[in-house]
Amino acid sequence: MHKNQLNYDKEWANENREHKRYLSKRSTAKSFIRKDATAEDLDDLEALIAERRKLITQK
Repeated sequence: MHKNQLNYDKEWANENREHKRYLSKRSTAKSFIRKDATAEDLDDLEALIAERRKLITQK
């Protein structure tokens, strides 16, 4: 990768730490669901998702 591109990428990461963290967490969650989650995990996640949806729609 070109040196200027590396500098740009590093600068973007520094300026967008929260967004980068959000993207990383989202990716981890999706990967867990696709590759590792058991039926019990999925049931628990569905309950958590329903709870979160209620919280978001109340705002």
